[in-house]
Amino acid sequence: MTALAEPRIPVRAGWTSLLFLANLGLWLAFYAPIQVLLPRQADLLAGVDKEVVFGAVTGIGAAVSVVVNPLAGMFSDRTTSRFGRRHPWTLGGALVAAVGLAILAAAGDVVTMTVGWCLVQAGLNAMLASLASALPDRVPVAQRARIGGLVGISQMLGTVAGALVVTVLITRLTGGYLACAALVVLAAAAFVLRTPDAILPTKPAGGLAVARLWVSPRRYPDFAWGWGCHFMINLGNAFGTLYLLFFLGDAVHHPDPETGLLLLMGLYGAALVVGGVVAGALSDRTGRRKPYILTSCALMALAALLLAAWPTWTSALCAAPLLGLGFGIYWAVALALLTQVLPSASDRAKDLGVVNIANALPQVVAPVLATPVLAHLGGYAGLFTASAVATLLAGALLTRVRGVA
Repeated sequence: MTALAEPRIPVRAGWTSLLFLANLGLWLAFYAPIQVLLPRQADLLAGVDKEVVFGAVTGIGAAVSVVVNPLAGMFSDRTTSRFGRRHPWTLGGALVAAVGLAILAAAGDVVTMTVGWCLVQAGLNAMLASLASALPDRVPVAQRARIGGLVGISQMLGTVAGALVVTVLITRLTGGYLACAALVVLAAAAFVLRTPDAILPTKPAGGLAVARLWVSPRRYPDFAWGWGCHFMINLGNAFGTLYLLFFLGDAVHHPDPETGLLLLMGLYGAALVVGGVVAGALSDRTGRRKPYILTSCALMALAALLLAAWPTWTSALCAAPLLGLGFGIYWAVALALLTQVLPSASDRAKDLGVVNIANALPQVVAPVLATPVLAHLGGYAGLFTASAVATLLAGALLTRVRGVA
């Protein structure tokens, strides 16, 4: 197939497995630091100011990702390398992330920690821009929710596997960061070396102007409403998960917050697999996307409200599988819907990079908004209520999409 043609041939299990592995490595390298290693490092370097340092480092890193993801996508859309237009960005991004993780492993102050995390975000988001484009580049529409479900499962397993690696298998901070670096490079290399990548013979017209990152909501309203839904879902998720380790220690008073987090991630992950596999298959079979996403919004909002109303360990054990089920359904079906409202085949990675801003921008916004909420607007109860409100707003925005059922 040519690089810009709409894919018609179903992808096979081998290609799907390698894409899954590459995404697993990416999300492991992202979530192991953000869930465990960065909070632990912030505590070591800042003590009582750990929340402020953690919020600042993750916020600055997320700002980097907001810029890098669509730019990397735009460059990959125009890459005419003999190795393909996506693979160089997948492997190059993994290598940059590995350098950032090595810097974090050696960081002895907040500034170095921030530099390291910014490099990790830059590398992982370049890799994400190229891997995300695999769905519209290679997967027919009738397969996209099922493959999207596997991508969502890879994100969940990256969360669980990352927590397992850095809390059980390798408990030292330095070793945890270096293990993440090795795993993301190996996963990226396996995908790049074992799968084909269509070669772009000539660069599409339009150049590389930053203005090309703009997608007009007036010309492409479905894309705009889909982007808004994706942003609000991720904002709600950021409110609900960024401070989960601190929540378990400070509000639930769990005797071992890291072990508690690992258990919750296991419940979350099992439910996410069920949601992603079942919803992906049903959505592809029926050709419908919106009913499944609306269901996922309701489930995730309910999970957040449980934590807001009853900040107990029992409530957390109930909320985790609800959140996982909802997020599994969402990722399977939303990825399919978003690829169906992309404006142009020649700008797939760039436009998906713009979509991925809706993943990254909440990581900037959430710490800024969460700090006053935690201090003055109800503490963790207020934060989880905000998570539920954002998730329900996502569902309201989704109803405005007209071109996809």
